[in-house]
Amino acid sequence: MIDIKFLRENPEAVKENIRKKFQEQKLPLVDEVIALDAEVRAAQQEADDIRAKRNKISKEIGALMAQGKKEEAEAKKAEVAAGAARLSELEEKENDLREKIKKDMMTIPNIIDPSVPIGKDDTENVEIQKYGDPVVPDFEIPYHTEIMERFHGIDMDAAGRVAGNGFYYLMGDIARLHSAVISYARDFMINRGFTYCVPPFMIRSAVVDGVMSFAEMDAMMYKIEGEDLYLIGTSEHSMIGKFIDTIIPEEQLPHTLTSYSPCFRKEKGAHGIEERGVYRIHQFEKQEMIVVCKPEESPMWFDKLWQNTVDLFRSMDIPVRTIECCSGDLADLKVKSYDVEAWSPRQKKYFEVGSCSNLGDAQARRLRIRVNGADGKYFAHTLNNTVVAPPRMLIAFLENNLQADGSVRIPEVLHPYMGGMTEIR
Repeated sequence: MIDIKFLRENPEAVKENIRKKFQEQKLPLVDEVIALDAEVRAAQQEADDIRAKRNKISKEIGALMAQGKKEEAEAKKAEVAAGAARLSELEEKENDLREKIKKDMMTIPNIIDPSVPIGKDDTENVEIQKYGDPVVPDFEIPYHTEIMERFHGIDMDAAGRVAGNGFYYLMGDIARLHSAVISYARDFMINRGFTYCVPPFMIRSAVVDGVMSFAEMDAMMYKIEGEDLYLIGTSEHSMIGKFIDTIIPEEQLPHTLTSYSPCFRKEKGAHGIEERGVYRIHQFEKQEMIVVCKPEESPMWFDKLWQNTVDLFRSMDIPVRTIECCSGDLADLKVKSYDVEAWSPRQKKYFEVGSCSNLGDAQARRLRIRVNGADGKYFAHTLNNTVVAPPRMLIAFLENNLQADGSVRIPEVLHPYMGGMTEIR
C-alpha cells in the first residue's frame, strides 16, 4: 500500500505505474481516492471547527452561569447540543470515507522499482545469470514420481483416498531425503547469521490483509470455518505478522529470520502435464527467510537473499539461474522480485524453485510496523525469499543426481543429515 500523501501529490506517477503493470482497469481508483480524500479532509476540518467552537461555548456557559444568566446559558447549551449532533454525523461520515479509501488503496499496486523490466506476464521475465553447467545425461530420466516409486518413496493414490488430489505420502529414503534437505537449509541459514524460528501455522485476517493482496488471498488461502483464522500459504505471512503494531528501535535493525513451516495452498486453476506429481500441491514444507530493515538497506538485503538460495542449490550441485520478474508478473505489493529456477535435465529447461521479493514499506504500512529513528518514526522495509521448498526441490534434486544405474547420488553436504549415506539405491 502506497503513501496516500504520495498519491495525492503525484497522481500521474501512480497512474503511470498502474499502466506499467498493465492494470488499466484500476486507473479510476486514483481519482476516486483523491476525491474521497478531499471529502475526508473537508469533514475533518468542519469537525475540528465544531470542536473548537464547543470548547469556546463551554467556557462561555460557565461564565454565564456564574453571572446568573441562566436563560442565555441554556441557549448556549442548545447550541452545543446541535453541534454535537452534527459532529456525530461528521465522525460517521469520516469513518465511512476512510474505509472506502483504505479499500481502494489496498487495490492500487505498489510503486515498482525503476530497474524492473516492463512486460505483460511471466513470458517477458528476464534471465539475469546462470550458475553451474546444465547437463543432459545420455540415459533417460523418468518423471520424478517414477523415480520416487522405484524407491517405494511416494504414495499419491493412498493420499488421494485420505485427503483428495494434491496430497501425497513420502516414505523411506525419499522422506528422509526430504527432511535432510530441510534440516540442511535450516543450518545453512543459521550459519549465515539468520535467527531460526518456528512460527504459528495459522494467522488472523488482519495479518492476511497486511501481507498480501486480495487476489492472492482468494487464490491461495484456506480459511478455518467459524473462526478468524487462515492456514498460512508460507511462513513469511506469520513472520512479517510477528511485527504487527510494533515500533522497533532503529538500533535493533535489521531483523533477519529463517523459519520452518508447513504451507497450505488452494492452487486454483488448470495445471499442465509438467505440474503433475508433487510439483503443484496443496500441502508442503518450506524453509523461508525474511528481513525487516531500514529503507536504504533493502536493495542490499534483496541481493543477499536471492544469493543465499543460489548458493544453497549450488552446494548440492544443482544448476540454477536467476530470473527478474517483469512489471506485469509482480504481485501488487512487490517493488522488485527475482525467481530462482533449477535445471531440469528431463525437461531440458529450468523451473521455479524459489522467489525473492522486496516489498518496500507496503507490508509495514498495512501492518503498522514502524521504526523509531533519530529523526522520528518511519515505516520499515520488508523482504522475503524461499530458502528451499521440498518436495518441489526434490524434483530438481532427483533429476540432477540420478545415476545411470538408477541410484541417486547424495551430495557431500547432505551426508551428515542422511546418516552418512552417499547414495540411495
